[in-house]
Amino acid sequence: MMEKLRRALSGNDQCDEESGIITQSDIDFVVMDSSTLSWSTRIKGFAICFVIGILLSILGSFALFLRQGLNVFAVFYTLGNIIALASTCFLMGPVNQIKKMFATTRIIATILVLVFIALTLFSAIKLKKAGLALLFIIFQSLAMTWYSISYIPYARDAVKKTVQTCVK
Repeated sequence: MMEKLRRALSGNDQCDEESGIITQSDIDFVVMDSSTLSWSTRIKGFAICFVIGILLSILGSFALFLRQGLNVFAVFYTLGNIIALASTCFLMGPVNQIKKMFATTRIIATILVLVFIALTLFSAIKLKKAGLALLFIIFQSLAMTWYSISYIPYARDAVKKTVQTCVK
């Protein structure tokens, strides 16, 4: 089981999101840039970056309680998301990660995440509009959630059906 996970994360196997079947990917798709680090080093790098990302988001939340302002929260929260997202580069390698991010099944979600990250930082740092930054944080969180579940087979369909059932 661990070997399957290792192959899938390194790009040697590709998960077909529509069918949920793991198949051997084309040899051209395999990217060996992640193989320069050992598996344990990649896991440690992922864990460290992910924890730093989470801590930055939590620090942003503390900034709200310490009355540092919504703009400080927006910057820390967004930087935390960026670092947490970048942490997966340790598992798959940066080139393979980018290929997966811009695959046809998740290109729209990826673009939305990147746009809302940029808009959050722009509204917090340049415009200094806390309300607008908060709105973009909400959109950023929704886009990041939609992006994240794109890696789980059938998850988007389940979410769509759940929302449709709740709306009816």
